[in-house]
Amino acid sequence: MNKKEQLTKQLKKVINILEKEYSNEINKDIFQLIYRRYKNGLEIIENNNDLNGINIVGGVRAYMDSYNDYQNPLLNELHKAENLLKELL
Repeated sequence: MNKKEQLTKQLKKVINILEKEYSNEINKDIFQLIYRRYKNGLEIIENNNDLNGINIVGGVRAYMDSYNDYQNPLLNELHKAENLLKELL
C-alpha cells in the first residue's frame, strides 16, 4: 500500500471515529472543524486533486487547545493522518 492509499485509509478512519463516537459533538466547536477538514481532505484525495489542498495539519493542536485531553485515542489517529500527509507533501 502506497502513502496515498494509507492516507486515504487514515482519513476514513478518523471520519468514522468522529461519526460514531462524537456524533453529538460533530456539529459544534473543534469537532466540526476537524470533521469538515477531514471530509474535504478525503474528497480531494479521492478526486485526485492537488494534495496541497488538504488542510488537516494542526488538528491535534486545535483539539488539545480546546480540550487538553492527552489520553484521547482520537489524537493518535489525527497524528497518524497528519504525518502521512506531511510525508506525501
